[in-house]
Amino acid sequence: MNSTTADSSVRRHRILAVDDTPDNLFLIQALLEDRYEVVTAEDGAHALDEAAGEAPPDLILLDIMMPGMDGYEVLRRLRASPATSEIPVIFLTALASIEEEQFGLDLGAVDYITKPISPPVLLARVNTHLERSINARHLRSLSEKLGRYLAPQVVQSLFDGSREAQLHTQRKPLTVFFSDIKDFTASTTRWQPEEITFLLNSYFSEMSKIVAEHGGTLDKFIGDAMVVFFGDPSTRGVKEDALQCVRMAVAMQRRMAELQSLWRQMGSDKCFEIRCGINTGICDVGNFGSDYRMDYTIIGAEVNKAARLEQAAEPGGILISRETWVLVREEFAADQLAPVALKGFPEPVDAFVLRDDLHVEEGARKVFQWDRLGMRVLVDLDRLPAAERDLVAAHAAESRAKDHASRVH
Repeated sequence: MNSTTADSSVRRHRILAVDDTPDNLFLIQALLEDRYEVVTAEDGAHALDEAAGEAPPDLILLDIMMPGMDGYEVLRRLRASPATSEIPVIFLTALASIEEEQFGLDLGAVDYITKPISPPVLLARVNTHLERSINARHLRSLSEKLGRYLAPQVVQSLFDGSREAQLHTQRKPLTVFFSDIKDFTASTTRWQPEEITFLLNSYFSEMSKIVAEHGGTLDKFIGDAMVVFFGDPSTRGVKEDALQCVRMAVAMQRRMAELQSLWRQMGSDKCFEIRCGINTGICDVGNFGSDYRMDYTIIGAEVNKAARLEQAAEPGGILISRETWVLVREEFAADQLAPVALKGFPEPVDAFVLRDDLHVEEGARKVFQWDRLGMRVLVDLDRLPAAERDLVAAHAAESRAKDHASRVH
């Protein structure tokens, strides 16, 4: 394996050349080393190791006909690994048939260079595909950044062309969710800014993750409130959208119980309680605003009803309209209230309080304190990698059992 030395002040693009013929590697390195950092490998196994290393290449020049593991198999393995799946690969081959080229392109190669290698062709193809790769990474980065300001579904629809950035709305059946924190303004008047920031950001981060898990469209944050809806830009059907929304609300309240435990165990005496309101009905959804600035959002009386139901809900509770209840009653239980007077609505509306045991049993807790060997460890299972959760939970259960046994004796 061989590598040229890159200028330490400016990172040069890193090219991995893979070929079992030393003369070909020498030629490639001689042609590219003035402009790029060139790394070489003489077989597929070393190529895979190099591609998955600490400094992965920006582009791979890959020979097809190699002993042991041919270029096709190397490419299959590169594409199968998340760490290397996005690296552009150009095949080097003496095979020039259309069928061979199509086979390689179907596997994920971006181009072919035929042997014997033409220096101008090699330089031009390498430069072209590096520029394309840079642009692709820039677009992915931009998409990720936009996803922090817009709902991921909206960003995806803009990038795949299914939605245009123009003023357009439509009327659709949606299930709308509102939540807020009980007495947030009054409760936080005397809090330090750092305390407010920590708890509020913790809350929004956890709730946003639950929204994404259930497929909801996160419309906006309004102070301490959240607005989420189901049914656009994609829908599973009116009934399933409503079910997903209620499942999400239940998951949020359960997570709040765990967060309250976490915050208390961290020494904070300041905790939040949230209330939720849900309604299903025909809403206007789409891009509102002007040609210069628009907002993808929802409006209408059914949206207002969800907001008013949230305001009428008890802390820790989920209040749903009759329209939503009819769609979800096969899966959930609820108690009907006396008709509720809602601000802005001429007549009281039927409302149902969702029945759900939000108490987290000791054996099912995801947040707990673990004392062992003079250490006190606060564990939040939801934030651990999946591979570590069962191991940590088992150790914690064993520790609790030993503590219990010692107290008994």
